[in-house]
Amino acid sequence: MRQTVLQGGTTTLADPTMMEWIVSVTAMTAGSVLLMWLGELITEQGIGNGISIVIFAGIISQLPQMLASLISSLMDTSSGGLNVFNWFTLPVNPTVFWTILIMTIAGLIVLYFLVKINEAQRVITINYAKRVHGNSNYGDVKSILPVKLIAAGVIPVIFAVAFLSLPQFVGQVMKASGNADLLPTANKLITWFQAPNAGSFTGSTAEAFIYPTLYFLLVIAFTYFYTGIVFNANEIAENLQKQGGFIEGVRPGVQTEKYLTKTVNRLILFGSIVLGIVAILPFVAEYLTYHLTGLRGLRLSIGGTGILIIVSVGLETLRQINSRALMVTYDDFDPDELLDNGKKSKKRRLFKKK
Repeated sequence: MRQTVLQGGTTTLADPTMMEWIVSVTAMTAGSVLLMWLGELITEQGIGNGISIVIFAGIISQLPQMLASLISSLMDTSSGGLNVFNWFTLPVNPTVFWTILIMTIAGLIVLYFLVKINEAQRVITINYAKRVHGNSNYGDVKSILPVKLIAAGVIPVIFAVAFLSLPQFVGQVMKASGNADLLPTANKLITWFQAPNAGSFTGSTAEAFIYPTLYFLLVIAFTYFYTGIVFNANEIAENLQKQGGFIEGVRPGVQTEKYLTKTVNRLILFGSIVLGIVAILPFVAEYLTYHLTGLRGLRLSIGGTGILIIVSVGLETLRQINSRALMVTYDDFDPDELLDNGKKSKKRRLFKKK
């Protein structure tokens, strides 16, 4: 909260009193509890993860502002209209029109690949040894162990954003202290670790590329870190060995652990790079838009984190809605009616045989 106030250039809460702190913290706590309650209600109704849907709605709510800005730029015909095959002229800015068209097509392509990448997984076949217990045989079956391409999900991107916000926060606090000796260092921290916009890429300075570069590298690093937490190859190998499961061509135990680790590391290498590219994609779009079209003030309200959350939450919610619809379909059938129909069918078959 303090960082946001200082970054906004206002002094409303830059030096708050105790009462202002109490009111602000109470309001934020009450709002958070209200959102958690709404999230739990949504979850209880079986319409997906409530908290994720609340975050999803917050991201989507930024779209109208961005669309209003684009429409305002589109209707600016001070430089002339769009000539359509010399037949007629549309009252729209031609540069903005083609920019929006290209961005829309590129956005649809990115969403398509994000859906495919989010659902991509490596399927490992698990065989279970045959066991005899009394007069019954168990095992001798196969199952699968799916390993997702991006097992860490959106967490590495969130970690990277939080990590990059710390130096900027320190710089804002140093600048607000009024110490002249700390002012140069504070300005550098604020400039280097601030998310760039289209206007930041003017000139030949390389400062605007520091944040996207560090962002990309941190996403890769946190992907490796978090995947190691959510996918424990040692624990999976031990559980498979206890259950009599093994991977074909791989010995149970240490060899299985090495095989799983090697497989996951290969997937992480590609998945982390994809996550990094998606995270910095809005910056690349703003940079290209500014240099190719000269449009100023264009800022994409949905960043890489938002795109990933929209895709993952949307797919998960769609799966849960389909499951809910399938359960409702099964509930429509009366078990007694199905049993009676089964008995009637059996009698008809016996009658035909006679």
